[in-house]
Amino acid sequence: MSHSMSSPRNIQLVFETYQKARLVFVQTMAELATRATNVKCLESAGVLELLRPLLSDACSSVRQCAVVAAARLCEHDEGVARQLLNEGMVTITLENLHKYNVYYKRSALYLIRAVAKHNEELAGVIVRLGALEHIVSCLEDFDTQVKENAAWALGYIGKHSESLAGLVVDAGTLPLLVLAFQEPEMSLKQISAGALVDLAQHKPEAVVDAGSICHLVRGLENQDPKLKRSTLCALGAVAGARLELAEAVVAGGALPPALLHTGHDAAPVRRAAACLLRDIVKHSVDLAQLVVNTGGSRPLVELLSETAGGVRVPSCMALGFIAGQSDQLAMAVIEAKAIPALVEILQNTEAEDAELCAAAWTIGHISKHSPQHSLAIAVANALPRLLQLYTNPKSSGEVRARASCALKQSLQCCLHRPALEPLLHAAPACILKYVLAQYAKILPNDARARRLFVTTGALKRVQEIDTVPGTSLKEYINIINSCFPEEIVRYYTPGYSDSLLDRVEAYTPQIPELFTDRVPSDCQSELTIENGN
Repeated sequence: MSHSMSSPRNIQLVFETYQKARLVFVQTMAELATRATNVKCLESAGVLELLRPLLSDACSSVRQCAVVAAARLCEHDEGVARQLLNEGMVTITLENLHKYNVYYKRSALYLIRAVAKHNEELAGVIVRLGALEHIVSCLEDFDTQVKENAAWALGYIGKHSESLAGLVVDAGTLPLLVLAFQEPEMSLKQISAGALVDLAQHKPEAVVDAGSICHLVRGLENQDPKLKRSTLCALGAVAGARLELAEAVVAGGALPPALLHTGHDAAPVRRAAACLLRDIVKHSVDLAQLVVNTGGSRPLVELLSETAGGVRVPSCMALGFIAGQSDQLAMAVIEAKAIPALVEILQNTEAEDAELCAAAWTIGHISKHSPQHSLAIAVANALPRLLQLYTNPKSSGEVRARASCALKQSLQCCLHRPALEPLLHAAPACILKYVLAQYAKILPNDARARRLFVTTGALKRVQEIDTVPGTSLKEYINIINSCFPEEIVRYYTPGYSDSLLDRVEAYTPQIPELFTDRVPSDCQSELTIENGN
């Protein structure tokens, strides 16, 4: 080696070249890892083994880019995330978390989130490595993006199960998340609200105890749609858990803004507002009555006309919960013009199964109370469509089950004969017995109904039904037949006309002696007159 090559400057240049090469490598790996299609190829090339020593590289830029590359790789592939854990790369990152600058913290928290997102098992390993302590400390960091990534990681860990959410809560995270929600930075507010949603799914009481309700309600005053949606979802997760928590949400002032946001421009916000109302009204008649008295029925009915954004299902269910609580509340739903909108959903051939199920379920809850409620369903022509959904072989199992249940609930109170008659001719036996049960109530006390039952062919149809003695279907048929004279019932019994023809063939005519040798007296007088002329 020449003297010039061994000079300090040249030696330094070799190290600088090596550092640049490492930086170019990790930057290129981070860029390639953004595409999920590249992950398998990079993994087979041994990228993780090459990145592992670079996680603790002397150069801060190399360290940061190496962590980002590893995070992007495992974000796309659960197998890569497992390999990172097995090779101790997450442990190395956690050990270095507080040694370096905020950029490294951001990247390290991103890696934790990317591993924890896949499933409960990987999130549990992250917790056992002591990650929660590091994440909580990052929530108190001065850097906004560090706090954002920390809140994000907590949500990804806690969302998987109640046990993991409990560990996150026990680490003292909720007060810090509530404080982060109150920060002025919009992205931090959004991510903190999202983390509160994830934790409220499993630990709603803890979220309430952290004093979050009033701050969440106040957060609805912000104009950002994403924040509004996350905030409404957090309130809904709390309210949906149990009655006392729903009452706490209402007491915190969430109801008026929830109703207001059903008319928001953004569909995700409207849907979140409908979900919150659903989670409130489902618990008790008092809460349902409060929503109705506050004017909640009409906005929910208006949401039923929306065809996009997933708004219909929670709106349907909210109306169904309201109607199911009492007959007065069901009548309030009817008066809000909900039935035409529900029937329109049922008749829409492009409606999703979830929408059909929700509409049928709600119709059942409206009609189950009394003949008056069922009449509103019957005159809207909902019963034939429900029967069609039930009998259609293309309907999913869930749709058929919901349609069947709604039909039975509606029929058990239905005394509207014009609505029953079409079902008599088209319904299968499992539905037909409910139709006949209602006729058995109507016919004994209504002479006009009995006449129409005969003239419309309904009595003939009843005689054609194949039944087994001792079943409820046979009992209802017997009750119906007892409402008519025996000869009428026999006349419409299948085979009766053939038996009449057989009797005609077997009958021996009894002809009177009309033409005999003796001329009848009246004929003799007529002959005498004719002869005299």
